[in-house]
Parts: sequence; C-alpha cells; structure tokens
Amino acid sequence: MIGVALQRILLILFFLFGSLGLGNSLPLSTSSRWVVDMASGRRVKLSCVNWVAHMQPMVVEGLDKKPLQDIASKVTSLGFNCVRLTWATYMFTRTQGMKFTVAQSLNSLGLGEAAMGIVSHNPSLFNLTLVQAYDAVIDELGASGLMVVLDNHVSRPQWCCGDNDGNGFFGDSNFDPEEWLQGLDIVAKRFSGKSQVVGMSIRNELRGPRQSETDWYRYIRRGVKKVHKANPNVLVIVSGLNYDTDLSFLRGTPLGVNLDDKLVYEAHWYSFSEGRRIAWKTQPPGQVCADAVRRFEDRAGFVMQGDNPVPMFISEFGVDQTGENLADNRFLSCFLAFAVERDMDCAMWALQGSYYLRNGQAGFEETYGVLDGNWDQTRNTNFQERFRLLQQIVQDPRSNASTYLIIFHPLSGRCVRVNENNSVEASDCRDRSHWSYEGGQAPIRLLGTDLCLSVMGDRLPATVSSDCSSEQSSWIIVSNSKLHVAAKDVGGRALCLQISTSNSSTILTSKCVCSKDDTNCGENPETKWFKLIPTNLKLN
Repeated sequence: MIGVALQRILLILFFLFGSLGLGNSLPLSTSSRWVVDMASGRRVKLSCVNWVAHMQPMVVEGLDKKPLQDIASKVTSLGFNCVRLTWATYMFTRTQGMKFTVAQSLNSLGLGEAAMGIVSHNPSLFNLTLVQAYDAVIDELGASGLMVVLDNHVSRPQWCCGDNDGNGFFGDSNFDPEEWLQGLDIVAKRFSGKSQVVGMSIRNELRGPRQSETDWYRYIRRGVKKVHKANPNVLVIVSGLNYDTDLSFLRGTPLGVNLDDKLVYEAHWYSFSEGRRIAWKTQPPGQVCADAVRRFEDRAGFVMQGDNPVPMFISEFGVDQTGENLADNRFLSCFLAFAVERDMDCAMWALQGSYYLRNGQAGFEETYGVLDGNWDQTRNTNFQERFRLLQQIVQDPRSNASTYLIIFHPLSGRCVRVNENNSVEASDCRDRSHWSYEGGQAPIRLLGTDLCLSVMGDRLPATVSSDCSSEQSSWIIVSNSKLHVAAKDVGGRALCLQISTSNSSTILTSKCVCSKDDTNCGENPETKWFKLIPTNLKLN
C-alpha cells in the first residue's frame, strides 16, 4: 500500500511539474512525425479548438456574447493551448473586408442584436475594420498564451461545406486560384511579426466535382511556396481531397517541396466522414470503429510512417456536445482511443456556441460547440475530464525512458488507477496508475509493485493480486476493435473490464460483449472499451 501511495504522489508531482518541462518557445518546426519548438527541439503538442471567423459577417463569432479577453481565458481554462482561427480569402483581397467596419458588416446583414451585443461586450472593436478586429483577436489570443493556426476556410465568406457551393476546388465560381494565392501572401506577411501565429492551413476541405490530383499538386505546390516565402517561421499545413479525408495519392507522388522542416499534413474526421454516420448508428460499433481506424490510417495517417514521416494534424474532429447523437457518441469513443494512443495533434470543432448568422438564421445555435449558446459554460458538463488525456503529451520523442502503459476508458475519459487501499478504480487521468504488459496472454502489472490486475468474477470489481501467474491475472486484447481487455475467472469464463456507467468510478469485470464476432453483434460495447496507451514520459 505504501508503494501505491508513493506512486500516486509521484504522478501528481509529474503532472504539476514534469509536463511543464515540455513547454515550448516559438516558432515551431517539425522533426520526423512530431511538431517541436525550433529552439530546443522539444515536442509541442497542438491541442487546439476551432474558432470561426469565415462566415458572412467576417467577424469572429461570440464577440456579442462575452468580452474577447474572457473568451480567450475560457479557451485556456478548458485545456487548449491553441486556436485554429478561420478566415475567408475575400476578407483580405476585396474592398469590403479591408474597408468595412464591424458595425457596417453586421448592420448590412440586419444583425442589429449582434451589433448591440458587441457594443456592450467589446466596444473597442465595434468601429474597427474587419481586418483590424481580426488582428485584435489574434493579439488577445497571444496575450493569453495561446498559439494560433490561421485556416483559409473559404474564399467567399459562407458556411462550409458542400460539393456545389462554389468554394470547393480551384477554378470553382468562388475559388479563383490566383486570388487565393494573393490572399495567402497577404495573410502570411501580415502576421509574420506575431510569434503566436505558428501555422497556416492553406485551404480547408477541398472537394466537389472539379477536384483532381493533377490540379491539387499544381496549386498546392504554389500555395506552400507562397506562404513559406512570405513567412518562413510558420508551419505550412496542407489538406488533401474529398473534404480533407484523402491524402493517399501521396504514396505514389510526394509533394516534393522543400519547406525547411515546416510541412504538416492535416485531415478531418467525423462520424459523417465519407458518409459513415448511418453505419455508426446501425452497425456493430466495434466493427465500424475497426474499419474507420483502418481507413484513416490508409488514407491519411500513413504520412506519419515510413522513411520520411511528416506530422499529421487532425485539424477538425467533433461531435454533438449535447450527447444526443448516437452516431457521434460511438464515433467519439473510437476516435479518442485512436487519437490518444497515437498522441495526435488535434483541433476540436468547435469553440462557438452560436453564430451571428448561419443558414439565414440570426443567433443560430451550434450543438457541436464546446460552449453553450450563451457562451457561459460547456455543453458537456464532463468536458474537461473526457478530453484531458487527448490534450496532454503522452509520447516524448526525446525521452530515453522505458515505455509503460496507461489504461484509458474512452467513453468516460477516465484512467485506471489503484488507490491507497489497493482498490482498482476509474479516476481523472491526472491521477492515474502506470502499468506494463508484454502482450499476448500475459499479466498486466502495476508499475513499481509486485501486483497485477486480476479478475474476481462476473459483475464483481476488478482487483489487484500478488499472484501474477494465475489465469485470473492473465489478460488478452480481444475483438476486431482491439478495445476489449479480457481474462478468465476461476470457472474459465472470459470476462472483460467494464465501467458500469460513464460517470462511475467502479471498474468491474463482466461477460465480454461483441468481442468474438463484431460483425454479428448488435449490442453497444462502449462501457467495456479500454485502450492500453503507451507512454515514455519520465517519472521524476
């Protein structure tokens, strides 16, 4: 018991102090598949949230709800270290964006209530031009210690995205490639003196009937060169085809542009990506998860592997934060298991709880928004616990420490720990135990002790035992999803780890659900999904 208590203290000290040692200076660069700070070479994990400014008013959303400083502070308090801030090409290339004030833009669209809100909460921004107000947001984000990735979301300001919205691909009615290049040049130069601007995503979700690999190479190569020449300090972030889901063509023909270790690829991943939302709702979730992970790796994740690996930034993922969308709920558990295991750089869609104007409706509420419609609090009351491990670094490429494991439950966002009484429980991942496991059918050992995770019986709490040679302490990863962790009880029944409800701290072992034949399983196994997460962070 003393050993377990000491381990807990060390983990708390590590979280408070050790992780701070991975702090970054700017600008950023890349090393193999990792984003690093250029000065020290230490890893920097992009844990971002999307914040929209590309819509018809061309004003960053939410300034009618809260003071800018309060919003920026909220972003940091939620565990994010950066914002992916969207922009529309026309805001920087056409007279309206450069000359219109915030007041004129909102009033021209009949958004009098939003205008009054900005006067109330952000009066200093009301008579600035749209570009000046955008500058002010970036300045405040920097002052709050946040990094900024500037995302060219659309050319014509509007909601994104559709196959035939005129904004999808080079040569579409609202997507003049030369004007796009002009916009990239203007923005890269304008913010070159702001160190908080660490990256530029050169185009969001290329798509539609005109898309082709030939034109992708033609214009993307010009775009990345334009940005890198104008601002050699920023990461240049490149998307693929089919709504940012497909970079597979790079296997045959690399981009072939030297960006001095500044190239990052990006991809988007939602339950509805590639038309899969119905599958998440109606098909066995374990099989759907396994297929989705395999497809993401084949079409995008492969860039992190091979002889010349490049960082992959999942620049959009998100779910209905109300918890009422079954497909999104199942997708999220799968996504978190994958993204935490790979320790991915990510940007959640989205911060905004509402829009000034969307789909012709003033004050349109965003259920994918982290914040509620009033921008007061998170829609999901368990938001910070659910996403905490995703936001943290779990792999340090410069560490020489041995790899060990975190046992993660993606449905709750909690981690398995052994408390002072040697009871096994689910806890906030800030206070987690570390484990070792050799794979196959083997014990899962509590690091620094002679204890192993053990089965007592069906619907009974998991425990730890000093007998690590019995079947009850011999675990195997089962199912196509690789998210079930099972051992046998004294009667020879295979039992899986389970948290009975998403907010429970009790970890049970019970009959495995959908572990042997995912293809014919109609039950929802999420309460039994656990992932063994490798980490090599040093324990001080």
